[in-house]
Amino acid sequence: MTLARPCRRRGASLSLALLAAVLLALAPDGAGANEVRIKDIADVEGVRSNQLVGYGLVVGLNGTGDKLDNAVFTRQSLMGMLERLGVNTRDQAATLKTKNVDAVMVTADLPAFARTGGRIDIAVSALGDATDLAGGTLLVTPLLGADGEVYGVAQGALTTGAISAKGAAQSVTRNIPTSARIANGATVEREVAFALDSKAGLRLGLRNPDLTTARRMADVINRAVGGAPARAIDPRTVALDLSGRDVIATLARIEELRVEPDTAAVVVIEESSGTIVMGADVRISTVAIAQGNLTIRVTETPQVSQPGPLSNGRTTVVPRTNVQVDDQNDKKLGILPAGATLRELVASLNALGVGPRDMISILQSIKAAGALQADLVVR
Repeated sequence: MTLARPCRRRGASLSLALLAAVLLALAPDGAGANEVRIKDIADVEGVRSNQLVGYGLVVGLNGTGDKLDNAVFTRQSLMGMLERLGVNTRDQAATLKTKNVDAVMVTADLPAFARTGGRIDIAVSALGDATDLAGGTLLVTPLLGADGEVYGVAQGALTTGAISAKGAAQSVTRNIPTSARIANGATVEREVAFALDSKAGLRLGLRNPDLTTARRMADVINRAVGGAPARAIDPRTVALDLSGRDVIATLARIEELRVEPDTAAVVVIEESSGTIVMGADVRISTVAIAQGNLTIRVTETPQVSQPGPLSNGRTTVVPRTNVQVDDQNDKKLGILPAGATLRELVASLNALGVGPRDMISILQSIKAAGALQADLVVR
C-alpha cells in the first residue's frame, strides 16, 4: 500500500503537467496575435488603379428620362447620335419630345495590370432631370483617362437595385433610382504600361504611416529574405533593393510575411452620429468625472367637469398640471487613476450612466484638462 501512493501521485503530477503543456500549446501567442500580413497593410508604390470618366446616353427608359426642353445637352447629344447613324433631325429639333432618353456620366476604375480586352465594372449616374434609370441601356460610351486618352468603351443594360412607385397621394422610393451599375460593362482598349518584373528598386507604402511599423517591417523582411534589402526611409515608406533577385518571387514571399503594426493613441468622435472610437493605447491621467443634467418635465392632463342631470351648470375644462424635476442627484463623482486603460475608462463612464452624446462632451473636457493622453479627432 505504501508503495502504490507515490506512483499515483507521480501519475497525477504527470497528467497535470501534460494538461498544462497542452493548454499552453493551444493558447494563442500574445505577441503574434496582432500580427498581420504585409500585403494587408502596405502597397507597392506605382501599382495603382486609374480613374476613367465618360459622357453618354441611356435609352429605353419608361417615360422617366430627361425633359428635352430643360436639358439642352441631352437634346444636342441625341441629335448628334442620330446624325452619326444617318438620321437627320435638324429640321425637327423643336418637335423632339421623347422622355425615354437620359444624359449620364459614366465612371470606372481601371485596375493595375488591366490588359486589352479585359472587362471592368462601371457606374452610371443621371446628369439631367431623369427620375429613374431602371430598364435603360447605355449606348457606346468612350471612357477617358486624366490624359484625355480613351482607355475603355462602355455599353450595356443598367441595373439600379432601386424601387420607385407613386400614386396620387403617396410615393415610395428605395435606394437611388438615378444611379446604376453595369457589371463588366466596359472593355479595356488601352493598357497602362508598368513592368514590375524589371524594377530592382521598389518601395512599399504603408496605408497607415507609422515609423515603428515601418521599422518592424524592414526588420522582418531582412530576416526572411537575407542580405538586408529593406530599409525604412520615412514613416510611410520602406525601400527595397532587389538587385540580382527574382522580383516577382521575392515580392510574393515578402507580402506573406507577418508584422505587428503599431498605432498611435487616437480618439475619433463623429458628432453627427454620436460615434466614438478609441484606440487600445489611449491612457487617462488622474481625473475626477461627474455628469448630470437638470430635467424639468411639465405634463398637462386637462379633465372635463360635467354638470349633474337637469341642472343649470355648464361643462368646463379643469386644468391638471404635473411638474417633475430631475436633478440627477443620484449621479456620483467618479475618479479615474493615472494611466487608466481604455477598458477602465469605458467601464467608469458606463457606471456613471453616460450615453454616447454625453461621453463626447466628457472626452472633450478631459482633453481640455490635459488628462487625455491621446490625439482627439472630431469630425
